[in-house]
Amino acid sequence: MITAPGMDGILADKNNDAYDIFEKLAFSNEGHSTNKIFIVGHHDCLANPVEDETHNKQIIESVKRIKESYSACDVIGLWVDDEFNVQIVYEL
Repeated sequence: MITAPGMDGILADKNNDAYDIFEKLAFSNEGHSTNKIFIVGHHDCLANPVEDETHNKQIIESVKRIKESYSACDVIGLWVDDEFNVQIVYEL
């Protein structure tokens, strides 16, 4: 598991190289033959205080960005709502 506060916002921002996240993804992929990557955003995120709709757009952009580097992996964007229900937002 690779975590960072506001992960969906970090990965959706093309101006952020997210080097540490990509470095950890590479380590996991090479060491464990990772074949599924989940990007998870959640309601009421303190590090990325935007509307839920914006989170969902960021999750979609994050999935696309990760898929560019890890085309062999299933990349799945998840949203955890205010009642802790998990929904698939986008999948490549």
